[in-house]
Amino acid sequence: MSAFDETTERLITEKKAVEKIYQAFSLQNPDLIDEAVTPDWEDIPLAPGQAPGPQGLKPIIRAFMAAFPDVQIVIHDLIQVPGQIAVRAEITGTHKGSFMGIEPTGKFVSIRLHEFHRLNGERVTTTWHLEDWFGVFMQLGQFPPLA
Repeated sequence: MSAFDETTERLITEKKAVEKIYQAFSLQNPDLIDEAVTPDWEDIPLAPGQAPGPQGLKPIIRAFMAAFPDVQIVIHDLIQVPGQIAVRAEITGTHKGSFMGIEPTGKFVSIRLHEFHRLNGERVTTTWHLEDWFGVFMQLGQFPPLA
């Protein structure tokens, strides 16, 4: 196999791993995370109360699915070099369950996100992410209650 073929194969494998993270939400199957990330995967920053690694993300996915049962993630842009992938995506769903202490509003929301993934050739090792939570709360018409 040529170096070009090896690089192409690596890019395809890495892209599939990253896409699987988003499919875990859209297909409502948190266990897909295990196929996408390494056991010691770093998720930066962790959500409040989130445990590290793939096992820590699964409850977040389940809670999000309960709050937004029609959740979908659409990847708008994916920029890739071997070992690194940047994603601009959008999460959508209808608020039908409690979310961050906000009772269901029935409102459809769109959440913009930007993520940068580092990969080892097969799976994601680190993810840095930024979601537009302020925009979500504006769409819902309220902010989470203070603790």
